Amino acid sequence: METHKKLVLGIFGFGVVGEGLYKVLNQTPSLNASIKKVGIKNSSKKRNAPTELFTANKEILLNDPEINVIVELIDDADAAFEIVKTAFLNGKSVVSANKKMIAEHLPELLELQQQTGTSFLYEAACCASIPVIRNLEEYYDNDLLHSINAVVNGSTNYILTKMFEEKLSFKNALIQAQQLGFAESNPALDVEGYDALNKWTFLLTHAYGILPKKGEISFTGIQSITSEDALQAAKKDCVIKLVAYAKKLNNGKVAAFVLPQFVKKEDQLAFIKNEYNGVVIESSFADKQFFYGKGAGSLPTASAVLSDISALRYGYKYEYKKLYHHQPNELTNDFYVKTYIGFTDWSHIRKDDFESIEEWHSNEQINYLVGIIHFKKLQESDWWKKNNVSLILTADPIIESLDIVKLKKRSLVLAGFSGGHGLS
Repeated sequence: METHKKLVLGIFGFGVVGEGLYKVLNQTPSLNASIKKVGIKNSSKKRNAPTELFTANKEILLNDPEINVIVELIDDADAAFEIVKTAFLNGKSVVSANKKMIAEHLPELLELQQQTGTSFLYEAACCASIPVIRNLEEYYDNDLLHSINAVVNGSTNYILTKMFEEKLSFKNALIQAQQLGFAESNPALDVEGYDALNKWTFLLTHAYGILPKKGEISFTGIQSITSEDALQAAKKDCVIKLVAYAKKLNNGKVAAFVLPQFVKKEDQLAFIKNEYNGVVIESSFADKQFFYGKGAGSLPTASAVLSDISALRYGYKYEYKKLYHHQPNELTNDFYVKTYIGFTDWSHIRKDDFESIEEWHSNEQINYLVGIIHFKKLQESDWWKKNNVSLILTADPIIESLDIVKLKKRSLVLAGFSGGHGLS
């Protein structure tokens, strides 16, 4: 194999990231990569590049024998999958930034890579400028990786930052995020947690060799979080973040979810503000390591695409070591979580789901409780996603055994204190 393979690129999509990549490639002549064609939907639209570069005929890119790399940067997940699949079958390597397409088609994409021997890189699909996928793939051994916690969606993080630092309402913070281009005109994918879920689906494959099935990872977004919830977080010396969370439990299985969480102000994740992303990885010997960078935007995302294109000069491929060369881990829902629930009406809360309710508060401004619930019960019900109920996990939320909780309560009672209110 040539050490410096010449790359001829066919790019699909010339939006924010596509145009960013075009600019970055023009400033990186040492890369030995040239763009031959750019596939677009609307050929009449004015663009900041020579007209002859563009075509609305995708076959021109996919069937050109000179083009050896397809860079896929479009919004439509189904159309993207067809492009990537055809590229593989035509012997072309692929670089993608399409997290929805990867999350929805990962088993098929893995099969196609094995079948065709082609390279498929997608660092830009998660955390933009942060090289998290390659680090998980190359650096962290499956058996030594304790946990990975991350803020992977810049839009929700921007909104939460404004709610905390400028005391904006959720609605006003969202409008500001849209005006600045951090949130889509239809922000549901970001705000309701779908974008973070898609990213977490394939990060779990690189971290733990897990291929999650649809519906296997519980998630919600920040759509129900109120200024009152933010106030309660501040009283607990915390901020609220939408946290993508995975932790290896004592039984060797992995707990994973994407849920809002109270984060202590001294925690690394609390440091991540506005549209930035961050990842905290904890392993046996390295302890905690913190990756931080811009998680959205034209040039930060283009920089990740560029890094993948550069790696293709050396024939780099993800080996999916945790999936193929180790014993893959399994997901579990057999654990408890301690959670804060904000609500407007008691009838919206399924109180019988809780092992114990340790705290509750009710007045004209706010109703909330803090209690312990088995995760399987959360997974099997959706009351916490309705009626503007806000579910926010406490800091360090996982409890593997209730014996520890019961022991603490017993010691409180023996000491003459009330251990809060409990419901069995």
